[in-house]
Amino acid sequence: MRKIILAGLTFFISITLFGQDVIGQWNGVLKIPGIQVRVVFNIDKTDSGYKSTMDSPDQGAIGIPVTTTSFENAVLKLAVANARIEYEGVLGNDGSIVGNFKQAGQSFPLNLSKIKIEKEKLIRPQEPTKPYSYISEDITFENQKAGIVLAGTLTLPKKEGVFPVVVLISGSGPQNRDEELLGHKPFFVIADYLTKNGIAVLRYDDRGIGSSKGDFKTATSLDFATDVQAAIEYLKTRKEINKKEIGLIGHSEGGIIAPMVASKSKDVAFIVLLAGPGLPGDQLLLLQQNLIAKGNGVSETEIQKSIGLNQKAFEIVKEYTNDDELQAQMTNYITEISKDGTNKPENMSEKDFVDRQITTILNPWMLYFLRYDPSTALEKVKCPVLAINGEKDVQVPPKENLEAIKKALLKGGNEKITTKELPNLNHLFQECKTGLPSEYGTIEQTFSPAALTEILKWIKLETK
Repeated sequence: MRKIILAGLTFFISITLFGQDVIGQWNGVLKIPGIQVRVVFNIDKTDSGYKSTMDSPDQGAIGIPVTTTSFENAVLKLAVANARIEYEGVLGNDGSIVGNFKQAGQSFPLNLSKIKIEKEKLIRPQEPTKPYSYISEDITFENQKAGIVLAGTLTLPKKEGVFPVVVLISGSGPQNRDEELLGHKPFFVIADYLTKNGIAVLRYDDRGIGSSKGDFKTATSLDFATDVQAAIEYLKTRKEINKKEIGLIGHSEGGIIAPMVASKSKDVAFIVLLAGPGLPGDQLLLLQQNLIAKGNGVSETEIQKSIGLNQKAFEIVKEYTNDDELQAQMTNYITEISKDGTNKPENMSEKDFVDRQITTILNPWMLYFLRYDPSTALEKVKCPVLAINGEKDVQVPPKENLEAIKKALLKGGNEKITTKELPNLNHLFQECKTGLPSEYGTIEQTFSPAALTEILKWIKLETK
């Protein structure tokens, strides 16, 4: 009798699982330290099995082809080979799937449901709220050189008056006017603080981002510099702006762009570099790689091996300026180092791996960055400069960086320099513990009040 009952129970479970439908849209929220990313899998049935696509709405990616999809014995397995993504979960009787999302060797819990799931609201106490105590106006301006229209926000201390102004220049990667990252809006916070203290601020969406037109993917720092110059030309048309007190504040890559513009324009009265690189791009990336890897506990042997591989790739970029020669040399190099499979994901073919590496390193922005030496522009900057870094910045190492900026400015005869290393701050100018990027989103603070005070105090001295 016991055997019959067990057999019947097994049959009942099989029927239950078979009756559960994996076809349809499955929603989840991937929670990585400091980041929440919505993930959607769209699963369909075919004559030969299952097929599916993946959406990442927060990254604007829709319909990513899923390489393999299987569903057996209530276990769902998905793989996106080119992105090194794997998902495995178990479909339960409650209609949800409990599983894990893996990418590039890291694993994170990810449960899926056919019910749309919202991200948890992040706590960002510094984010300004309406009503504002100043004028906030959405504006557009044209970059005639590039033939594009950019959109942004101009904040003015009050309706009447003539004010000093700063243009905020964002860091690398596609950024909106608030330089939004991991739920933080540092440019919104900076603009709010400065405007409340008598400084007008123009911040804008990068070309091709938000409401701005143009193509972000093909642009380099030099192209972005023309967007900044267009912003200056626009400000000169505004009656509320003091034309002799137009300044630039650049964060990270924006700190490369600000000196480019200031070195060629007499309209720039001062610049503020927030972790703005003063070192050549290839050197900076190697220092950054070393610090972040050490902070994450990678062995010294592995760090040096990886740095050696990247250094050789960077040398090829700098040596070969002809596109065809560069493509051939880099393809040979990446193919050679991928043969032992050390750096290649198991579920990726050698060709796909090589193609992916080539695409990453030979895109226009990266090529320009690796070959560019910020000192060439810094040596030509004649206006006052404030350069500040966070003490725990692992993306733009403070000591080496500030020293390089000061050296270049002095070489050009500019002694109107203020450099400061601010204690306990990271690359985003947050008070932090480690300075590692993985910490950015977990910190409630968006921008250190001490850093805001430092910036305002210096600008007030330069515009009094």
